[in-house]
Amino acid sequence: MAEPFVVVGGDAAGLSAASKCKREAPEREVVVYEKGAWVSYAHCGEPYFVKGEVEKLEDLLSLTPEDVAERDIDLHRNHEVVGVSPDEKTVTVDGPDGEFEQDYGDLLVATGARPVTGPIQGSDLDGAFPVHGLDDAAAIRAFLLDPDEDALADVGGEAYVDRERVERFGAMEPPETAAIVGGGYVGVEMAEALSAHGLDVHVFQRGERPLGPFGEAVGDAVVDHLREQGVTWHLNEEVARLTGDGRVEHLECVGGSALDTELAVVGVGVRPNTDLLDGTDVEIGEDGAVVVDEHGQTSVDGVYAAGDCAEDDHVVTGESAWVPLGLTANRAGRAVGTTVAGDPTPVGTIAGTAVVKAFDLECGRVGLLEDGAREAGFDPVSETITAGSRSGYYPGAAETTVTLVADRESERLLGGSIVGTDRAAIRIDTVATALEGEMTVGDLERTDLAYAPPFSPVWDPILVAAKVLGGKLED
Repeated sequence: MAEPFVVVGGDAAGLSAASKCKREAPEREVVVYEKGAWVSYAHCGEPYFVKGEVEKLEDLLSLTPEDVAERDIDLHRNHEVVGVSPDEKTVTVDGPDGEFEQDYGDLLVATGARPVTGPIQGSDLDGAFPVHGLDDAAAIRAFLLDPDEDALADVGGEAYVDRERVERFGAMEPPETAAIVGGGYVGVEMAEALSAHGLDVHVFQRGERPLGPFGEAVGDAVVDHLREQGVTWHLNEEVARLTGDGRVEHLECVGGSALDTELAVVGVGVRPNTDLLDGTDVEIGEDGAVVVDEHGQTSVDGVYAAGDCAEDDHVVTGESAWVPLGLTANRAGRAVGTTVAGDPTPVGTIAGTAVVKAFDLECGRVGLLEDGAREAGFDPVSETITAGSRSGYYPGAAETTVTLVADRESERLLGGSIVGTDRAAIRIDTVATALEGEMTVGDLERTDLAYAPPFSPVWDPILVAAKVLGGKLED
């Protein structure tokens, strides 16, 4: 019998791989080590749990530990893999009873990413939170409750949650002011979540606008819309430190501006978790993520990587890129599980397709926008248009702004973004499909998209953008 398939990490990529391998090769022993208590949960749902739109923590679980056991997967929670020895084909595991060695036949590193807080002094104070795990989300929601309420009953997940942390924050007086450090996905979504609880919300963004990878049109629209919702922006403001007597009381910026606040969300980015591979021959890319081949295998035979700790090939550039997103993690994990079970399966390419909700605004992006395209060696041509989301005479039509980018010489579509209030975000999937097909702007313009007044005008906003960009390419 083959040696065990060992998986490090019990979330999207890890349990997708474990489940698929066990389904395809039931006789193979599959062992999963997860350093925390939670497995297989929806990171992206955390802001909506804080807001209250998701009622209980357990609603964010895709699989419980009991579900995993029913699949005949040997799951060990609260066990951290701290080292890998490819020569001996073992991993070192630090568990509740101490360290031990685990043999493997194939190994998947699916350790995800960790939040970056280091640049901000005082990020370890009470009241300063990353939003990178259900325990963070539970603590924030408990902090927003009146001390007379039962915090544990409110957040749910009693079997897995950090009870002490929830009870401690639940006993504190709820904050009145919140500072959000960073205007990325987490910052924008948490601005909505905390505003729903009546807090005075301030967002500090080091650059000119939030959501940098989404481009200028999206970023500017988000700034305007959040201001309309009562959120205060501090653009071109770099946060230096959080201060207070054991808990957050004050925020200070590099330029000297300051804010009194009781809660700070620090969302300045994530980094791949690859420390356990130190000292091995596994190749690490410039972003700190693991370099893999088309099947997710690293530079070391029998060692795979998938999810937020691994790179993938970008569909536009053909080069390895690190774009940590949920679908690609699940998809890559499933492919690795199939490969390990005996059927080599590509993990697929990535396009960086992403969407985010900002109160009533829906934002989407894919591929390369102008700056990224230029850095990749293309000669980009960009066009931004605004068109209606439905036929003008049909109720509910709203302005939808689309940016498309193409290469001047080949006229190949390189990327795009979109923002609007009426089913805007999902339209980015059309552009993603065009990128996967290596379509030109003309190909996209001639695509037969659906039309009916309740859903789209005759010329969908994506088609309008392609038509206008095509004209610009002809000039």
